Amino acid sequence: MTISFLTLGLRSLRRDLRAGELRLLIVAVTLAVAALTAVGFFADRLKGGLQRDARQMLGGDAVVVSDTPLPDSFMAQAKALGLAQVQTLIFPTMARAPEAQGGAIKLVALKVVQPGYPLRGRLRISDQPEGAGALAQGIPNPGQAWVDAALLDALGLQVGADLLLGDSRFRVSQIIINEPDRGAGFMNFSPRVMIHQADIEATGLVQPASRLRYRLAVAGDDQSVQAFVDWAQAQVEAHTVRGVRVEALDGGRPELGSTLERAEKFLNLVALLAALLSAVAVALAARGFAANHLDDCAMLRVLGLRQRTIAAAYTLEFFLIGVLASALGVGLGFGVHYGFVALLSGLVEANLPAAGPLPVLFGMGMGLTLLLAFGLPPVLQLAQVPPLRVIRRDVGGLKPASMSVLGLGVLGFAALLMAASSDVKLGLIAVGGFALATLLFAGMSWLAVKLLRWSVNDATAPTALVLATRQIAARPAFAVVQVSSLAVGLLALVLLVLLRTDLISSWRAATPSDAPNRFVINVMPEQGEAFTQALKAAGVTKFDWFPMIRGRLVAVNNQEINPEDYPDERARRLVDREFNLSYGAIQPVQNLVVNGRWLANETGAVSVEEGIAKTLGLVLGDSLTFDIGGVKSVSKITSLRKVDWGSMRANFFVMYPVDKLEGVPTTYMSAFKAPVTRGFDSLLLRQFPNITTVDMTATIAQIQRVLDQVIAAVEFLFAFTLAAGLVVLFAAVTATRDERAREFAIMRAVGARASLLRQVQRYELAGVGLLAGFLASVMASLVGWALAHFVFEFDWSVSLWVLLLGSLAGALLALLAGWWGLREVLTRPVVETLRQTT
Repeated sequence: MTISFLTLGLRSLRRDLRAGELRLLIVAVTLAVAALTAVGFFADRLKGGLQRDARQMLGGDAVVVSDTPLPDSFMAQAKALGLAQVQTLIFPTMARAPEAQGGAIKLVALKVVQPGYPLRGRLRISDQPEGAGALAQGIPNPGQAWVDAALLDALGLQVGADLLLGDSRFRVSQIIINEPDRGAGFMNFSPRVMIHQADIEATGLVQPASRLRYRLAVAGDDQSVQAFVDWAQAQVEAHTVRGVRVEALDGGRPELGSTLERAEKFLNLVALLAALLSAVAVALAARGFAANHLDDCAMLRVLGLRQRTIAAAYTLEFFLIGVLASALGVGLGFGVHYGFVALLSGLVEANLPAAGPLPVLFGMGMGLTLLLAFGLPPVLQLAQVPPLRVIRRDVGGLKPASMSVLGLGVLGFAALLMAASSDVKLGLIAVGGFALATLLFAGMSWLAVKLLRWSVNDATAPTALVLATRQIAARPAFAVVQVSSLAVGLLALVLLVLLRTDLISSWRAATPSDAPNRFVINVMPEQGEAFTQALKAAGVTKFDWFPMIRGRLVAVNNQEINPEDYPDERARRLVDREFNLSYGAIQPVQNLVVNGRWLANETGAVSVEEGIAKTLGLVLGDSLTFDIGGVKSVSKITSLRKVDWGSMRANFFVMYPVDKLEGVPTTYMSAFKAPVTRGFDSLLLRQFPNITTVDMTATIAQIQRVLDQVIAAVEFLFAFTLAAGLVVLFAAVTATRDERAREFAIMRAVGARASLLRQVQRYELAGVGLLAGFLASVMASLVGWALAHFVFEFDWSVSLWVLLLGSLAGALLALLAGWWGLREVLTRPVVETLRQTT
């Protein structure tokens, strides 16, 4: 024959598409690429949106923050680079209502702005407490103040009323609905008051002891902004200015919640499992494809076509199918990612920037790698065996060329999966766990087949069971492939169901219905009994109550430390400010000691949160010296605690495990769920005017809303892996369709009834599914524990019910897949089957 591989490949592709032999391959690859690209498109657009929104959260393209007025050289440098600039001043102070309106007072976060604010983002205001408001067209006029609605409620004022700040009187003209650069610092939890820069001097509030924070925001083209950031950072590192830090888009403070981080990891895990399942489905479908093309290949070899031409033709056919299926998957994934945007509306903006080309390239590469790595090796065997062996319907063992394709493909596939995981631990556990599970499944199923033959008594067992046992034992290789494939598919399904259930439960438990929504600080020691009685009288029976002291870390192991000693920006900030410290002999129930021990009333001891210990390079046994109101306190680290900062409970970086800490100035803080009684906060403030109350109701509601949206997105992609798992189950069950058809045809030819053969098939499928379900449940428990412990960081407990229910689910799914995929085997005419066999 002189036909070219191009002509042969295109003809084979057209014929196989019409015959439906490539349907399963296309579906498997499409599902894998769709799952991966759906996450990829969404993540790419979300990253672009976060970069855009980060500028709004900063209030500019870069911000210089200082606790003293910045030197004029900073403003001059920004002007020389052609950057727009605006300065703000923020500090805590007391706001008062006029005596005619009750004279109530409240701690506020005063923000002094100048024309041009904000450079990035939009300020939204309203003349009503409720409503979406409108975009501000400027800043407050001199003599006016814009405030948070919570301040009006606390002081009993209305829009248009007067507000007293220091020596000045302001008219409240607008309510602040949204402030783009507010940030999440504790100071900003106090109600905001915003005034014009021209008014600040008359208030007399700026004093040497005031806790001032100056912010210089700049905006312009990226090159000029980067030049300014480099110059400002050089000034900081040269120590020409102190107490100054530079915040830019690539060096800001991303405050990511654990819920969103876990959700991203889970979405990546779902996409990884979909790809792994699709790899199994492709390998099974390719095996069936190769078996169906034995006759075609035999004829081509007998007619003298070279092996190289046949191999090139099949490679071309699979490459084109890979391109087609990958393109379908990319298109489907692009459509599906809009579902994520819709489900997470409010959490992410609908007008996210367009995705880049990377998800498309990654999806196409994954689809081609998947098909060529797991689909092509069995097919290449057709071109590499002698004609006589092909005529005998025996493909033979893997040849070096097929082994090379398989090895390179598997390595490439694993590398792409690791890249898609975006987390080394997640990728290693998922990919390594499934690779190990596949080997264990093959070994355990081979051992089970060996034990099966002599475990069934031919004399006493039902005839159908005896025949099913003999069929499985007669072809152990097929049984091993079938059990292993089923077990891999069930492993992914069981693992996802277990992780999804426990992950969502841990999310829900993080913010329970009785989570505190009020934080109160600055309660004086002499007010403690009266304050707790007031809470109990209002119906608050559960509340956190901790002493709080402020101290600066000045030495570690008797060596003085400075911010410049640490290369990490967060570590420098921690050393440069005071800590909120606490003490108590009883270990907080919401804290878990992960290293060392908490010994009640141990003197000279201190317990440190593990995260800050890692940031500052602290270990057990280190000696810490804190300057607490001029008193030096030296203690040794005796325990490290794991703190869940999303628990909405009172937590501290550092705690002394003692009932009393003598000689230090102490106030108290409390966290509790406020009663629904109207005016509760105002009544508490009137009784204790010196306290500061932080209302977290809106924050908790936002967390719950985000949680519901994230769960919906997780379950949305979860459907893809379910579909991929069902494809694997179907492919595994139908992988031996032709062998079953020949065996059943022979038995029917010698007189076996269709009812008996139906029972034989049910026994065989149920046994295979039961074994696969048991093996999958065991491995799912092990892999799930590793993922929960090392990746998602929540508690995991293995239940024996998982093994039982997983085994039964495996048997049921195998029976359903067998009924759907093998029902025509029992109804196919005997003559037709025997003629094909012959």
